[in-house]
Amino acid sequence: MDTVSSDSVGRFLTVADAADILNISPVEVTELIRTAELPAISVGAPGRWRIERAQLEAYIAGKYEEARRMSLWQESDIASLPEIARGTIIRPQRD
Repeated sequence: MDTVSSDSVGRFLTVADAADILNISPVEVTELIRTAELPAISVGAPGRWRIERAQLEAYIAGKYEEARRMSLWQESDIASLPEIARGTIIRPQRD
């Protein structure tokens, strides 16, 4: 599969372009769109999605931030505290 360069595509990407950039399947990109995790617009026939390049970059940046925050949280002292969910105590897993 060829890598999509920023020079080869304009403002909008196809599902296949986004899948190539994210190294996931087009079905997975469509699921991200369906769940509104990745903003996109429908153009033309139903199911023909276009993802704005800036939105894809924002999605990627958000995933990096999410991973960074999770890593910091897991390193913190509070991560070892039990959590109460629906009346059940959930204890953090120990490494």
